[in-house]
Amino acid sequence: MDGLVERPALFLHDAAIRRGMELMMIAHARFVRAADCKLAERGLGRAHHRMLYFVGRRPEISVRDLLALLGITKQSLSRVMRDLLDRGLVDLRQDEQDRRSRLLWLTPAGEALEAELYAEQRDRMAEAYAAAGREAVTGYWTVLEALIPEAERAEVAALGQ
Repeated sequence: MDGLVERPALFLHDAAIRRGMELMMIAHARFVRAADCKLAERGLGRAHHRMLYFVGRRPEISVRDLLALLGITKQSLSRVMRDLLDRGLVDLRQDEQDRRSRLLWLTPAGEALEAELYAEQRDRMAEAYAAAGREAVTGYWTVLEALIPEAERAEVAALGQ
C-alpha cells in the first residue's frame, strides 16, 4: 500500500463501538423491564427468568449442561434452582442413563409463567425485527453470535434446533 496505513472501517472506531454497547445495554434493560416487574411480583428475578427460559427451551436439560449454557457457578444456580423447585415451577430427577446427572424440566405452573413472560418479549422482538428488516436481523444475529466465545457456540446453536 505504498507506506500508507489502511484506516479501520468506521464501525470499528471507539465511538461506534461505544454507541453499540450503549444501545445494547439500554435496549436489554428496556426489553426485560416488563418481565422484571412480573417476576418481582412473585419474588423472583432475572436469574430465575433465565433458568425458566432455558429449561423451557430444553426440557430435561442436565444441571451440568444448564450451568455451561448460563455460564454461572454451581452455587449461583443452586440458589435459583432451589427457589424454583420450592415454588413448584421446576422439577428435578436423576437421569436413568447416568445416575450422576440430574435433569430439569418445567412443571405446568413453570410452563405457564415462562409462556407469559415469553409472549410479551416475543411481541416486542417481533416488532423490532419487523422495523429492522430481514438483512438487519441477520446482521444482528451475526454480531450476537460473534460475542459468544467460539467454544460455547455449539451449545447455543443447539437451542435453535
